[in-house]
Amino acid sequence: MKQNAFEGLRAEIESLSPVRQIGRIIGVEGSTLRIAGFGQAARMGDQVRLTRPDGSYLGGEVIRIDADVATILPDDATDGVSLGDRVTLMGRARIAPHDGWIGRVIDPYGQPLDGQPLNRGQEERALRNPPPPPAQRARLGQRLETGMAVFNTMLPIVDGQRIGLFAGSGVGKSSLLAHFASHMESDVVVIALIGERGRELRDFVSDVLGEEGMARAIVIAATSDRSPLVRRQCAWTAMSVAEHFRDRGQRVLFLADSVTRFAEAHREVAVAAGEPPALRGYPASTSHTIMQLCERAGPGLEGSGTITAIFSVLVAGSDMEEPIADILRGVLDGHVVLDRKIAERGRYPAIDVLRSVSRSLPHAATEAQNDTIGNARRMLGAYAQNEMMIRAGLYSKGSDPALDAAIAGWPDLDAFLSEKEGQSIENSFNRLTLILRRANSGSSRQTATGNRSAEPRQRNSPKPTKAALPSPMAQMDSLTSTANNISGSKS
Repeated sequence: MKQNAFEGLRAEIESLSPVRQIGRIIGVEGSTLRIAGFGQAARMGDQVRLTRPDGSYLGGEVIRIDADVATILPDDATDGVSLGDRVTLMGRARIAPHDGWIGRVIDPYGQPLDGQPLNRGQEERALRNPPPPPAQRARLGQRLETGMAVFNTMLPIVDGQRIGLFAGSGVGKSSLLAHFASHMESDVVVIALIGERGRELRDFVSDVLGEEGMARAIVIAATSDRSPLVRRQCAWTAMSVAEHFRDRGQRVLFLADSVTRFAEAHREVAVAAGEPPALRGYPASTSHTIMQLCERAGPGLEGSGTITAIFSVLVAGSDMEEPIADILRGVLDGHVVLDRKIAERGRYPAIDVLRSVSRSLPHAATEAQNDTIGNARRMLGAYAQNEMMIRAGLYSKGSDPALDAAIAGWPDLDAFLSEKEGQSIENSFNRLTLILRRANSGSSRQTATGNRSAEPRQRNSPKPTKAALPSPMAQMDSLTSTANNISGSKS
């Protein structure tokens, strides 16, 4: 323990620089500060530390450079700042992850939020690392056990895959992320809570995750009251931590909640730097910034570990065409849509399977499993297309055998989508296959029963009585008798 403490102290001392560039505040423009004196030493993205007259410190980042002036965006309110205050150029933002961070809650600067001391690793990492070279990356790995039947079967997640959870507020995405953190197959879990409400952080860590989830998790949090600089950096810091464990050969599960708030924070920073809005208020650099973050996840180089990433996306009014959702659908390996209407009828997780896609299929499943998934999707699709007619009582059983099977199997299928799986992926497929078999056999029995019940009614129904016709000989005798009567009357 003492050796680890001295290693962290040594790393901290080695990171110190004997010389720092000093500048002075020469102007305040809105939420930004103009600094002179850095000369050519300042670089875009460099961190600064401002010293107020009362001796307190204020951090910030260089977001714009002119000929003799650098513009910085503070990471907190500028109260108490005055012209001539000293500003120290601190260099690039870096972080030094450590194995002792597992089970801890930290901020985007690598400082503890749980009140306990935090060891510093020996190796520093930049916050905005490039992704692995695409031609040297490993391929996607094997299917992962998720602890949920729907993800074990119809929406598989494989090692190194990147998917998005698209949902409105209050539909259950945080609970679903917590389930993944506790039950999904991985070595380390890194969770980025970007712009969450302050009171929810403690609830998420203590109640939602609990001891089981925190036993292998690192939580990096920036609450909604922090500056856009800090909220944006939260995602970059969390990804750097995930890369640290990936490069050591471990399988990392990266959970980000949410990319929408990351994009909103970037918008504030970019607009403060003078970049004009373009995509519904988002600057043009938003697309590249999101793609760069997502590309850092996934498989590492051959022989290293993987980062399996799940990014949550807030979609207002389930609008899947809004800019952030549209960007992420194009760059990720799958998307899962959570529907408010499904949540309102009490089914959690409220996954709309028909609007959700996992691009790991068909390679992540066997031929028989793909057939089972296809049959289940067709059954759900048939019911969804005719749901209004079914609920209105306008459909007559026996009109369409496929729809009869969908009606028979829908209650079990709908329940299956919310069930947890405590055994294996194979067991999830066995349960799904059994549901489909019962639905098909049930619809066949209903059709046969309906046909048999109609037959007795046809046999027992009263037949119309027909008048018996006289035989030909009787007709001749009748005519002869009539003729004799006529002739006798004449005589």
